Amino acid sequence: MTPDTAAKDPLVIFMPSGKRGHFAAGTPVLTAARQLGVDLDSVCGGRGICSKCQIQPSFGAFSKHGLTSRPEALSPFNAVEQRYDDKRGLKEGRRLGCQATIQGDVVIDVPAESQVHKQVVRKEAAARDIIMAPATRLYVIDVAEPDMHDPTGDLQRVEKALQEQWDIDRISCAPSLLPRLQAVLRKGKWQVTAALHTCAAGAAPALIDVFADLPEGGLYGLAIDLGSTTIAAHLCSLEDGRVIASSGVMNPQIRFGEDLMSRVSYAMMNPTGAAEMTAAVREALSALAAEIISQGAVDPALVTEAVIVCNPVMHHLLLGIDPTELGQAPFALTTSDALNLSASDVEMRGLNPRAQLYILPCIAGHVGADAAAVALSEEPHKSDDLALIVDVGTNAEILLGDKNRVLACSSPTGPAFEGAQISSGQRAAPGAIERVAINPATKEPRFSVIGCALWSDEAGFAEATATTGITGICGSGIIEAVAEMRLAGLVDAAGLIGAPAQTGSERCIPTGRTHEYLIYDGSADGGPRITVTQGDIRAIQLAKSALYAGARLLMDEIGVDQVDRVVLAGAFGAHISPKHAMILGMIPDAPLDKVTSAGNAAGTGARIALCSLAARAEVEALVHRITKVETAIEPRFQEHFVAANAIPHATAPYPHLPPLPQVSFNSGGRDGEGAGRRRRRAK
Repeated sequence: MTPDTAAKDPLVIFMPSGKRGHFAAGTPVLTAARQLGVDLDSVCGGRGICSKCQIQPSFGAFSKHGLTSRPEALSPFNAVEQRYDDKRGLKEGRRLGCQATIQGDVVIDVPAESQVHKQVVRKEAAARDIIMAPATRLYVIDVAEPDMHDPTGDLQRVEKALQEQWDIDRISCAPSLLPRLQAVLRKGKWQVTAALHTCAAGAAPALIDVFADLPEGGLYGLAIDLGSTTIAAHLCSLEDGRVIASSGVMNPQIRFGEDLMSRVSYAMMNPTGAAEMTAAVREALSALAAEIISQGAVDPALVTEAVIVCNPVMHHLLLGIDPTELGQAPFALTTSDALNLSASDVEMRGLNPRAQLYILPCIAGHVGADAAAVALSEEPHKSDDLALIVDVGTNAEILLGDKNRVLACSSPTGPAFEGAQISSGQRAAPGAIERVAINPATKEPRFSVIGCALWSDEAGFAEATATTGITGICGSGIIEAVAEMRLAGLVDAAGLIGAPAQTGSERCIPTGRTHEYLIYDGSADGGPRITVTQGDIRAIQLAKSALYAGARLLMDEIGVDQVDRVVLAGAFGAHISPKHAMILGMIPDAPLDKVTSAGNAAGTGARIALCSLAARAEVEALVHRITKVETAIEPRFQEHFVAANAIPHATAPYPHLPPLPQVSFNSGGRDGEGAGRRRRRAK
């Protein structure tokens, strides 16, 4: 096929991997996926029997990708798919990848259940002391039996029992509870347990359920971190705060755009775009709730609360609000206050039908409830020393402050840290390279992969990884790879990869006018060839520069050149090596022993709010004390961004790092000269 012919063939983009290619009309989707190395399962050889290759085409205008995906981009539903649908059923919109053929430009989502290597959502629950004061509590009451001399209704006698036995003067009752109230009272022989929800101190409680017996394990709630890339949930006891079960899924909205602005753009360009994204995330929340409650072996009726933290775009889409205003100055939120809702208001199923939902307040148009949750968890407003807290993700939230003042901003890092936009990149899943070390003398790499405790140069590694294989490199792996390449003198301060003669390594392979560094070559056995390309380094430079620039902007605002400590938070931030993050210049210089991980701080904040009404009041007051700095309109952000493109930085000193090799691979420059010139230009 000639390049001209290929350019006219339909363009296919697979999400969430972002892999793309041109294919002749009539090519089965499964064939295209295999040729691109997309993780799409199939065990029946394309016969349409196993259904493991199910895919979800997305239709609409995708400005980020420069294409419009239309329904006719795939062949019509065929007899094989119809037979399978009649026999076992296909979810609405799903197709079989082995049967659907490509007819035009199309964006295709590969659902998590269709991937060979299932996603590992690493948003574990950190251990935390929490003073329990949940919004929903149980009260055992003895209700007076009705008689001919007292015509009062059953609900009124429940109210009287609560008043006399618990000093609760007034309550409200969800209408949906009334049809089962009489049956429960009689089953419990007039001694029942009432579940009352109080949304705030002094508010009238709401009766959300009545049980004939005292539930042995008490009540439960869900703490949910609704991220732009992943959704993590913890099922917690409202008795003692214990985490009963944890789970997570990919955010299905990723098929509409990897980053937040792409999703805002999708909503702007497609009349039903916002509604589609709202439906997708609500369905994912319901499925996740059902999964985690089943995993915890808990009666869904006992799950009476949920707390959600999220960024502003996710916040609006969850609530069914068009996020268009968040895509343009002044980035106005529809509402920034905390919200007390019913879970049914966002169509969340799988838990008690009258379960209550609390959404933490947003700080500003680009700094959301997730940042507020991080502040609640890490408490910079109570710190004696100056703390920089970075919640690393597709959109990074940054807090800087102490007990005198706290500032916040968001920084558009993009999806590179998550393994997207990287040539061999993938999400964190078994088989993905997550750690890399390069010998500075031999320039030879060693690595470890998710799902295996051994390093690649240790005995038994090949056998231990035989099941998962070595499939790609995830975010923490690419961070370490680029930093190690800088340490080993394979990459210069400008981010250029040297030639074999310049670096002394045959692993630096010419690719057009640039070079790439070979980490692993499994092509002899049909596996992937995993390299770090010049484009990969550029993507990491852009992401880390945005992160550093946001932090530096807050430091300027306070008037400091250094911070006392750095906290890396988030599902991804928890797995970043502090040394490698500093070598790259992702964060300002600090003593390495003062750079720590907080794990999923936003999720921890959600758990605290789930377990404590006082914590909800605290975070609602705290967001009004935090000063928001808007990076999108701050001219110094661009200055800091450009200077931060160098590795680790064009001008800022990093005295806590070991000396880095003084090399320059700029065409015609001697060692050290090119990097120096580039630093002066970046000022």
